[in-house]
Amino acid sequence: MRRGHFAILVSLSTLAISAPLHAQNSESQKSSELHQIIDDFWAYNLEQYPEFASSLGIDDPDGQVSDYSLEAEDKRVEKAKMWLTQLDKIEQNSLSEDDKTNYGILRRSLAEQVEASSYGQRTINFTNRSGWHQSFASMQNNLPFRNAEDYQTYINRLKKYGMVHRQSIAVANQALEGGYVQPCVSMVGYETSISGLIKEDPKESRFFEPFKRTKPEGMDQTAFDNLAATAAEAISTNINPALKEHLDWYTGQYAPNCAKEPGVSAQPGGDKYYDFRIRQMTTTEKSADEIHNIGLSEVARIRAEMVEVAKKAGFETREAFIEDLRTNPKYYAKTPEELMEKVARVTKLIDGKMPSIIGKLARLPYGIKEIPAETAEGTTTAYYNPGSPDVGIAGFYYVNTSKLDQRPFWEIPALSVHEAVPGHHMQIALQQELDMPDFRKHGAFFTAFVEGWGLYSERLGIEMGLYDTPAKDMGRLSYEMWRATRLVVDTGIHSKGWSKQRAIDFMTDNTALSPANIEAEVNRYISWPGQALAYKMGELKIRELRTKATEELGAKFDLREFHDVVLGQGAVPLDILEAQVNRWIKGKK
Repeated sequence: MRRGHFAILVSLSTLAISAPLHAQNSESQKSSELHQIIDDFWAYNLEQYPEFASSLGIDDPDGQVSDYSLEAEDKRVEKAKMWLTQLDKIEQNSLSEDDKTNYGILRRSLAEQVEASSYGQRTINFTNRSGWHQSFASMQNNLPFRNAEDYQTYINRLKKYGMVHRQSIAVANQALEGGYVQPCVSMVGYETSISGLIKEDPKESRFFEPFKRTKPEGMDQTAFDNLAATAAEAISTNINPALKEHLDWYTGQYAPNCAKEPGVSAQPGGDKYYDFRIRQMTTTEKSADEIHNIGLSEVARIRAEMVEVAKKAGFETREAFIEDLRTNPKYYAKTPEELMEKVARVTKLIDGKMPSIIGKLARLPYGIKEIPAETAEGTTTAYYNPGSPDVGIAGFYYVNTSKLDQRPFWEIPALSVHEAVPGHHMQIALQQELDMPDFRKHGAFFTAFVEGWGLYSERLGIEMGLYDTPAKDMGRLSYEMWRATRLVVDTGIHSKGWSKQRAIDFMTDNTALSPANIEAEVNRYISWPGQALAYKMGELKIRELRTKATEELGAKFDLREFHDVVLGQGAVPLDILEAQVNRWIKGKK
């Protein structure tokens, strides 16, 4: 709830509730203090990350870019410490339920920012699938291009890429010096994510794509052409030289010094850092051993279900069915367009079923796109990029159309409900509409909730009738198994000394994923410790809460209403989600 709205509600309550005036004044004062901190925090973040501010419709004619240096991050951490001190002076019991949630989320976010800065791993500024170069190339996906000023802002940012590059290289060099280096086994082929962006003809560059789109109505053609020419020059003189320098640095300095061990625990302070990542990603206090054992239990359960599905498909064993799914040509597209058409057909089928499982649907639409070629071969099967209702940008479900012989049709239903609706697009687009502080609408991203909801959405495909063949049902189970094996593999690599090959063998034995997908996923877990744990831990909590609500409410349980409650506060830590569902159950009783 915004501060202004809360002030109005407090004023109205004095007419209806005969509470002591000093108590009301105290509550109002504490709320005002909290919202002042929230306002200051949000304004500071918009100032620090101007590209993000532009995605929310805030004009920036100068085209400022974020400061990627460690010095800038140190200043942000000092600000976080200051706000934590101010928050600790507020008595939480004096706050409304909404503001207790606001308080808890802000405090947790700030505390994690401060703790993260205490580890040397903060200097690791890219993974096997991402980096400052790809982030900058993708920036256009979230920027408005409504008029000449917007295009000029974008060009001004292109001209500043050299600074972004130099700052980022300086941080990565500190990582090299400290021994916080990505493992060799996860970074094979990473250089193509850099070289693939270098185009001698700037008009063929990804950075030029905004000028290939339809010119805004009413914009002078000559002015548009002049801006396009200026952008092409900026790509040739600013972007390409920095990318070439980046490529030389990576191949000449970084890659030869990559880490020999795959686990983060082999790095200085790696054990404590991994414990932090578990807490940050799962929003729980569970240990690596506990999560590893949960994973083994889930793997055993799902494997038994796979055996039954294989029997329904007419195969004597689970392994025989998986072998057919991996190798039978009928399950694979011959062209990228055929794969995209299959995805489009499934997503529209899902759209038509949405009102039956969710009461409040998001207004913002989504589209589908192919993953950029220079990253496709080394990245995952698909991902989602949020839109912005403020500037008129849809969300997009990105599909990997490389290695077509390893992108089976039977994966599409589970993949689509996760990445699009009712998964990531529905959850994030709804969050952007909620009446709550902007830092939560646009800045709160708790992976356990977001990815937990995405995985839970895959299970909703059962109720939506999407898995109408044994192959599709095995696709769902394989995807659930994929997330269960992550609990085992991620903790195995980073806490128990597993090799990359052991992780690959475990996933190959238990999932129906293709070899290319398995290797890409294991590389991801190696270079991004802890993130993969969030999916299954979040999904298990949502399923646990649904079971509790079903049992306690009986005939009063309404699935659409339950989902509205789960999504009704945006992304939250799992303990806050549990409290919110418990309040709903109590109210329904």
